[in-house]
Amino acid sequence: MPFLAVILIAILQGVTELFPVSSLGHAVILPALLGLAIDQDAPAFLPFLVVLHLGTALALVIYFWRDWSDIVRGLIAARAQGLRLLALVVVATLPAVVVGFALEKPLRHLFATPTISAAFLIANGVLLFAGERLRRRGGAPAFGADPLERLSWRGALVIGAWQCLAFLPGISRSGATLVGGLLAGLSHRGAAHFSFLIATPVILGAGLLEVPKLMRLGGGTGLSGTVLLGGVVAGITAFASTAFLMRYFRRREFQALDPFAWYCWAAGAAALAILALR
Repeated sequence: MPFLAVILIAILQGVTELFPVSSLGHAVILPALLGLAIDQDAPAFLPFLVVLHLGTALALVIYFWRDWSDIVRGLIAARAQGLRLLALVVVATLPAVVVGFALEKPLRHLFATPTISAAFLIANGVLLFAGERLRRRGGAPAFGADPLERLSWRGALVIGAWQCLAFLPGISRSGATLVGGLLAGLSHRGAAHFSFLIATPVILGAGLLEVPKLMRLGGGTGLSGTVLLGGVVAGITAFASTAFLMRYFRRREFQALDPFAWYCWAAGAAALAILALR
């Protein structure tokens, strides 16, 4: 791939993987709109995807290092707080693992076209907008509530079930889990905290699942300096995106998802219009 395309896609991955606007939807729509010649069957494309996912996952581990440190100490020293956090992450991750193995490839092959992804991006906006209204009907939690204290096992499972919606291109993983967290009784910041925490094994797993295929391509195939640079750019962008969103949700509790819903509606409608005129 051209150098500028690598950097653009890396930045796109780092931002849209964590913002509630669908990384997969943007990855399908933008290349079509910009006319980027990306051959997804090329030998270099698979290692590129793996490196981007690993860079994003590493950024999340670094940002939430205290949580992961608690988990490691819980495993080593059987500390209750770390073990409980690990159990919540596992419970919330299980639905995506089950659905992913069963349906991910059929769904991606069925829906991964620019027009349908743009339509699902609009649906993602509806999801975010409706989630805010449903959450207010159920009563908002205290501002800045800690997800580790408020979240129950059932709540973690509900969030994990919502996460499965992200297998539809155009539906955001972080958006679905944020809505699930709000409906489970968390604040926006608490829902974002847990959403990003459970994103780590999901994103890391998505990258590592491709490693056997990568090894079958031959040692080092496609792992060029440009590809590795893309991973670094994706990681830096993901870290900055996480820091921004955590600060944003800490400061804003009322209708915090609405701006992202408006963006999804505008971007999806604009993409549909442009694609229809071509």
